[in-house]
Amino acid sequence: MDAPGLDRIDLKILQVLQADGRIANLKLAEAVALSPTAVLARVQRLARDGYILGYEARLDPLKLGAGMMVFVEVLLDRTTPNVFEAFKAAVQVQDQIMECHMVAGGFDYLLKTRMADMQAYRDFAGTVLWQLPGVRETRTYAVMEEVKNTTRLPLRV
Repeated sequence: MDAPGLDRIDLKILQVLQADGRIANLKLAEAVALSPTAVLARVQRLARDGYILGYEARLDPLKLGAGMMVFVEVLLDRTTPNVFEAFKAAVQVQDQIMECHMVAGGFDYLLKTRMADMQAYRDFAGTVLWQLPGVRETRTYAVMEEVKNTTRLPLRV
């Protein structure tokens, strides 16, 4: 992936931070062959310029009672700006909805949800999902096996 305005060292810094967001500045400096001061300045610039959106811990959903992943296709009854806005606002406050993407194709949104089990999903569908503004139809896909899950972007270094 090419990133305009970034040099090879910036890309290497981003690559290392994607693998370990908690890496010490000294170790990061060693990994990219720069001084700690120069690396710190670059990391601060990358964050200020929006290349680094933040840092977070990745949690184990199985250990935290959310081991079942379900993808949901959502078709709205009308595709008007006010329906889209109402749907998007309602999705924002639902913690079980991990991701929501407006898509082109045979439906309007693709949701990624996490639940404890199928009964929890059934409860969620009845009390939340089917009550979201504008929902006409949904299709549910329970994940049987999570083959790959990453947030890392491919960077050409």
